[in-house]
Amino acid sequence: MESAENAALVVVDVQRGFDESGFWGVRNNPGADGNIAALIDVWQSAGRPVVFVRHDSVRADSPLRAGSAGNGFKAYVQERRGKGAGPELLVTKTVNSAFLGTPDLGAWLTASGIGQIVLAGIQTNMCVETTARMGGNLGFNVIVAYDATYTFDLVGPFGWRLGADELGRAAAVSLHGGGFARVVTTAEVLAGVRG
Repeated sequence: MESAENAALVVVDVQRGFDESGFWGVRNNPGADGNIAALIDVWQSAGRPVVFVRHDSVRADSPLRAGSAGNGFKAYVQERRGKGAGPELLVTKTVNSAFLGTPDLGAWLTASGIGQIVLAGIQTNMCVETTARMGGNLGFNVIVAYDATYTFDLVGPFGWRLGADELGRAAAVSLHGGGFARVVTTAEVLAGVRG
């Protein structure tokens, strides 16, 4: 897999509140956290740019609500912040897309001459997928490290229920098949960086 020298790793919403299984339900991709950590480590050691995105929920019942313990990054992410040799950015948002957060992610990427982003994080079919779609629409070359993302079972209209694996695969098919992003494995991304 080809990786631009200055491709930015965008780590989406890897927050402690997602560990509250009583709120979210059953998740998929149990190895995702290890893959996210590996991606951050490789990006930082290579001096490549890393963007950490945090969801500041405005919902009073959300484990991710601003000011709550769940709003903070998971420990393995927090301990890696500020440790890289390359540029780092914190983006906060209240909606699904990291491109609609503060500061302006698209403007930062453009000003930095970055045309490729690699996405990892939570949830595959929510904030990762929305960020990937917007990134593709804005002209960025978007790569999603699928096994460095995860999601949860979800109930939709008409009582329809989809499991986390089904939702994750549906998001991957829509993104890849629809031309918004290339969906690959973490191993493929790492091989492209280590090249």
